[in-house]
Amino acid sequence: MSHPIRVVGVIIPLNVSHDIWNARLFKEVPVRRVYLLLIAALAAAAVLQLGRPVLPQISVPVGAQAAPAVDNRNAPTLAFDSVPDPLKLPPGMNFGEILSVAVNSKGTVVVLNHPGTATSGPLYGNATTNLLEFDSTGKYVGEIGKGVYGLGYAHSVRFDKYDNLWTVDKGTNSVVKFSPGPAWRVLLNLGRRPEGYDSWRYERPTQADARAGEGTFNGATDIAWDSDDNIYVSDGYVNSRIAKFDKTGNWFKSWGQFGRGGDHANENPGSINNPHNISIDAQNNVYVADRGNRRIQVFDRDGNFKKFIFQNVPYDKNHHPTLAAKPANPPDESAPWALCITRGNPQYLFSIDSEPGRLYKMTLPEGKIVGMLGISGHELGQFNWPHGLACPDENTVYVADMNNWRVQKILLKKPTATSSR
Repeated sequence: MSHPIRVVGVIIPLNVSHDIWNARLFKEVPVRRVYLLLIAALAAAAVLQLGRPVLPQISVPVGAQAAPAVDNRNAPTLAFDSVPDPLKLPPGMNFGEILSVAVNSKGTVVVLNHPGTATSGPLYGNATTNLLEFDSTGKYVGEIGKGVYGLGYAHSVRFDKYDNLWTVDKGTNSVVKFSPGPAWRVLLNLGRRPEGYDSWRYERPTQADARAGEGTFNGATDIAWDSDDNIYVSDGYVNSRIAKFDKTGNWFKSWGQFGRGGDHANENPGSINNPHNISIDAQNNVYVADRGNRRIQVFDRDGNFKKFIFQNVPYDKNHHPTLAAKPANPPDESAPWALCITRGNPQYLFSIDSEPGRLYKMTLPEGKIVGMLGISGHELGQFNWPHGLACPDENTVYVADMNNWRVQKILLKKPTATSSR
């Protein structure tokens, strides 16, 4: 990624990796040190070019960076009901952290649950994943994929349009495709789980090597498909890119790289700070929840940047977060944690943040917020680190309410008065 070095009015662009830039090896310097800095910087760049792969560049159409975003500051509040206990577990069984939820065309609900363990260790870092199936009435059916090698610390679960079930596992660096139920057979694996023996201590690739790997993941988070069934994986906590495969799982390309979005999230299109969720609409627009940069980035399916969408509706900045200290200077834009797009026509995009803890309903492809609801907290209708969404229709949303250890089924009503918060 190209970073400028500022030396008293002179901008020197260099292909310097983000980890070195973030280490602040290069700073403003007096004029008398310009030449020493230039020599050192060029030498560092040469070493990086020889020792590290060049990251894929983002194609930005002319004028894309200046494309106006929709003004969402006066979005209305939506009235809603949260259905109490929508999924019925057997007596004595409880949810753990719920990271994701998916609903297929028949109304089957699959919950990605992290149950943890109270009896074995290590206490921190143990594998913890199960996939729990419920029928359309919310009745518990059973567990899917028990003991599958690609499940260890899964991050997302989704159904494609054929009702195949897909899991994205950031712990095993694997994406697994299951056939439709009731068989739930493994049909495809993408990526590869790290070796079980401890040679990884000596042979594990660097972040740059892992980022360059075609067909491999490092901290993958979510999955989506275009109209031709090409596969898109948001990859993720380490790689900060979008990986594209054809419908049979053959590597096609990737785009994106780690980078900051600026003070108001409107700079550096294609730079991503954890693509945490991904969705694709019927027109093949690719929506990426760029969580660390507090924005949704929209691309075409070739990776060309199209626009930003911001969750910048005013909110009560004195509201205390559920799991953190109140920031000294809360931002105007909130971070999208999860996305989903409704079926049918017209389609709507739903997005949710952890703070202030609101669910947003948006038009497509404009990204205009037509309504919002919720706040962070522990009560019904409030959210505590909401981590996944499923929206079978425009008035029904399932929320993986992660740190409240539950799934909420939200039923939307008509908009009420305009929010003044």
